[in-house]
Amino acid sequence: MRRLTTSLSAQSEVDALTGENRPQGLAEPAARAGWNSKIEYFLAQVGFSVGLGNVWRFPYLCHKNGGGAFLLLYVLLLLVVGIPLFFLELAAGQAIRQGSIGVWKYISPKLAGIGYSSCVVCFFVALYYNVILAWSLFYLGNSFQYPLPWEQCPKQGNITVKECEMSSPTSYFWFRKALDTTDSIDEVGSFNTNMICCLLAAWTIVCLGMFKGIKSSVKVMYFSSIFPYVVLICFLVRGLLLEGAKEGIIFMFYPKLEKWGELQVWLQAATQVFFALGLGFGSIIAYSSYNPKNNNCHRDAFTVSFINFLTSVLASLVVFAVLGFHAKVKVDACVARRLNLIAEIVEADSQLILAKSPELYSSWFREYGKNLPANLTDCDLEKQMKEGVEGTGLAFIAFTEAMSHLPGSPFWSALFFLMLLNLGLSTMFGTMEGILAPLSDRFKTLAKNKTKLTSNCIIGFIIGLIFTQRCGNYFVTMFDDYSATLPLIIVVVFECFSVSWLYGADRFLDDIELMLGWRPTIIYKYLWKYICLLAMVGLLGVTTIRTIIKRPTYTAWNQETASNSDLPYPDWALAVLALLILFAMMPVPVGLIHSFLQDRKKPSRDSEAGQYSIVNTDETPMADMSELDLRNGFANSVS
Repeated sequence: MRRLTTSLSAQSEVDALTGENRPQGLAEPAARAGWNSKIEYFLAQVGFSVGLGNVWRFPYLCHKNGGGAFLLLYVLLLLVVGIPLFFLELAAGQAIRQGSIGVWKYISPKLAGIGYSSCVVCFFVALYYNVILAWSLFYLGNSFQYPLPWEQCPKQGNITVKECEMSSPTSYFWFRKALDTTDSIDEVGSFNTNMICCLLAAWTIVCLGMFKGIKSSVKVMYFSSIFPYVVLICFLVRGLLLEGAKEGIIFMFYPKLEKWGELQVWLQAATQVFFALGLGFGSIIAYSSYNPKNNNCHRDAFTVSFINFLTSVLASLVVFAVLGFHAKVKVDACVARRLNLIAEIVEADSQLILAKSPELYSSWFREYGKNLPANLTDCDLEKQMKEGVEGTGLAFIAFTEAMSHLPGSPFWSALFFLMLLNLGLSTMFGTMEGILAPLSDRFKTLAKNKTKLTSNCIIGFIIGLIFTQRCGNYFVTMFDDYSATLPLIIVVVFECFSVSWLYGADRFLDDIELMLGWRPTIIYKYLWKYICLLAMVGLLGVTTIRTIIKRPTYTAWNQETASNSDLPYPDWALAVLALLILFAMMPVPVGLIHSFLQDRKKPSRDSEAGQYSIVNTDETPMADMSELDLRNGFANSVS
C-alpha cells in the first residue's frame, strides 16, 4: 500500500488547490442489482452499440470515403481513440457501480452536471429514435401482402400518378403513402394518423420491455440482439447468389488511399467511431454498473468494439451485394430503353444487335455514341453504384426497391424490417437505461418506483407527436443531426478531462488495478490525457465551426418535381436547434456553479485540518473501505 498511499497524499494537495472534495479511491458501494450471467451483459452491451447506423450509415461512409482505405482508417481511430474511451466508461461504471450522474459526481463533484447532460441527450435521442421504429413497424405491417405496395405505381383511372411516374414506386410510397410529407419544414400542423398509431405501438413495446428494468429488457435482448445477425447472414448468402453482387462488393471495398489526404474523411471516420460505440450517452456506464467488481472490463472493451466493427463490415457486404444487384437491374433496364430508342435511328441488322449486355453496349457506345443524338447516354454500372444513399434513403427507398426484385419479395421485406425493428429496440433499451439508471441512483424515491418511472414512456409519446406531423421527418433529421452531436462530443471531452486531469489518470489506473487484480498498460494514461482529449477537442472545434459558418440545411421532398432538394432551415428552426443544444449542455455550468456555492458554505480546509485525515495509514485497500468513510474524509474510519 506504500505506492497507493503516496499517490493519494500527492493528489490531496491537488484537491486542496482545486477545491475538490472528492473520495480518495473508488469504493465498493452498497449492494446493487446485477446481471444473471455474463451473456446477458454481453448481449445488452452489444445490442446497444450495434444499431441502425451500422446498417445504413457505415456502408455509405465506407464507399464514399475510399472503401478499403476508410476501413483501415476506421480501425486506426478505433484503436487509438474509440476503445480507450470505451474502456474508460466501462471501468468507471463497474468500479463506482452507479449511473452516469453518480459516476461523474463521484469522480469530480464540480462536473456532476455531465451525468445530467447525458440524460438529457438520451431523452432527445429516444424521442426521435422511436419514430424510426414506428416507420419500421409501418413497413413491416405492409410487407405481408403480394405484390408489395411499393412495387408498382398506383393509377388514377388509366393514368399513372404523376409524382410516382417522375420518381419511382418506392420513393412515392415512402414520401406520399408512409409520410405524406410536405414540401418544407414550415408547413406544420397536419398529423399523420398512421404514424401516430405506429408511434404508440413502438412506445408500448419499449415500455413493456423496460417495465422491470434490466430483468425484463434482457429477456427481449436474447432475441433482439441475436436476430439481426441471423437476418444479415441470410441476406448475405442470398445476396452473393445475385447477379451484380460481385461488382457491388468490389466497388465497396476497392481501396482509394489518396482519400487519406482529405480532412473530411478523417472527420467522418472519427465521428462514426464515436457514435458507433455509443460514447457519452451514459448507457455504457449504466450497463457496466451492474457487473461484479472483478469483471474483466478491459477485455469487454476490445470484444464489444470489434464485434461492432465486424457487424458494420458484415452489413456493408450485405448492402452492397444487394445494391450491386439493384444497380445491375437498373443498368439492364437502361440498356433496353436505349436499344429501343436507337433501333428507330439505325437499321435492324446493324452492329447494335450485338449489344445485348451492359458491357457490350458500353463498348459499342464509346465507339459509335458520338454519332448519335445528344439525349442518348451510356448506361454505366459504376456510375449507378456511385449514387450512394444513407439513412432512411437506403433503408426505405434503395434497399426496399432492390428487395422488390427478389423472388418471394414479401418474405425478404418482412425479414428486413423486422431486423431494423430489433436493431432499434436494442439501442432504445440502452438509451432508456441511460436515463433510468442514473435518475434512480440519484433519487431514491424513483428507485423504489421504477415501474412507475418506466411507465412514463407516455410522456415520450406525447412529445414525440411532433414527429408524426406531415413535416415530421424533417424534425427527425434536425434532431438526429444537431440535438445529440455537439452535446455528446462536449460530454465526452469533459469525461476525458475529469478522469485524466482532475481525478488523475494514474489514480484511475490504480483503482482499475485494485478492481481487476492487474494494471492496464501505461499507454492508456497518455491516450486519455493527450490523444483522446485532443482528438475530441479537435472534433468539437471543427464541428462547431462548420455549424456556425455554413447555415444548416435539410433535404426536402418536392411533390411537384418529385425530387429531393436541399433547403436552409428557417430562422425559427435555427432557434430551436440552439435551444436544444443549450438545454442539453446547461447542466454542466449549473452543476459547476452549484458546487462552488456549496463549497462557500462549507468551513475552510484549514479549520478541518485537525479533524480529518486523508491518508490511509492502514493496509486496508481503498476499494474495501465503505463509501461513507471515503466521502467523509476517512474521519476516524481506520483504527
